[in-house]
Amino acid sequence: MSNFMTLLGKQIEIQISGEDFFEGLPIHFGQDIFVLFNGQQFVYIPLLHVHSIKLSDKKNQITDNPTEQSFMEEVEAISYRKVLINAKGMFIEIYATGNISFHGYILNVLNDYLIFYSPVYKIIFIPLNHVKWLTTYNHNVTPYTLDNKALPVKPSNISFSRTLEEQLKKLEGELVVFDGGIDPMKVGLLKEIENNLIELVIANGEIVFLKQNHIKSVHLPQ
Repeated sequence: MSNFMTLLGKQIEIQISGEDFFEGLPIHFGQDIFVLFNGQQFVYIPLLHVHSIKLSDKKNQITDNPTEQSFMEEVEAISYRKVLINAKGMFIEIYATGNISFHGYILNVLNDYLIFYSPVYKIIFIPLNHVKWLTTYNHNVTPYTLDNKALPVKPSNISFSRTLEEQLKKLEGELVVFDGGIDPMKVGLLKEIENNLIELVIANGEIVFLKQNHIKSVHLPQ
């Protein structure tokens, strides 16, 4: 990790999965997480999805140093899991799939997935290995300017399983939406899940089999 030290304070460009690019100043790094300031926000990027990092050649687009601290500034030996745990209860934007990013709050971090609350999609399950990046909003900002009373970010009556497969087992017989519902082949009745294979009945009654490890988000239709 000492090689990353040479990048601190320098304008860099990062390419991540999905051919997305970020530019800015590296602020922190850990064995599995990279923190970048893009001029407006701190972006937390799991190294799992980093394809390349290089010095930026855009000398006319220099990012100023942040005037505020990252919420991980005081945490020693930062890690991806520590970032997620410390972000619980904060209003964040998190990106995992397609052209959809979810806005809301992390409720819990389990073995291989996190529980996310979105005012639009409600409870969402997001596998840890599919989070491409996340960023936090100002403490004074609430999603869609909703009143805090309309944001039940601490539902005490919900219990969650330790793994995503166990949690999906609980949803057998329910209508589910995978990966934001953009693909109609990923919306339907979850008939069964076993050995990482999901059996889904889509709208026309056709049965589709999906590999769980390729699923990037799960939520129930409202």
